[in-house]
Amino acid sequence: MLTDKGQRVPEPVETTDPEGVDYGRVMQLTFIITIVVGAPVVAVLSVFVTLPTWSDRAVFAVQVGALVWFVTSIIAFLYERRRARETADDDENTATGEEAETEPEEQTEDETAETAAERDGAE
Repeated sequence: MLTDKGQRVPEPVETTDPEGVDYGRVMQLTFIITIVVGAPVVAVLSVFVTLPTWSDRAVFAVQVGALVWFVTSIIAFLYERRRARETADDDENTATGEEAETEPEEQTEDETAETAAERDGAE
């Protein structure tokens, strides 16, 4: 692999293909969601509490942030576990040849007549 200036760059060698839950993704999701959700939660909740000193404000932010971090990490883990199971089920179905395709249902004579009547009424 070469750069724009013709210098050789080594090929990337780090790849992962985790089986089951991808804990790296769980940590990344937890970090981002905690920042995006946690900062507004701390700001809103701080309105209802008297925080006269900076140390009080810091302690409050850490306590609320820890709770938000914990809840977010549990939710992210459960989400990733469900996603990993669905992916494993899809892979298993593909390997065994059991596609998730659904066959069209056969209509009864009554349903066929109703469909034709609806189509004629729409024209």
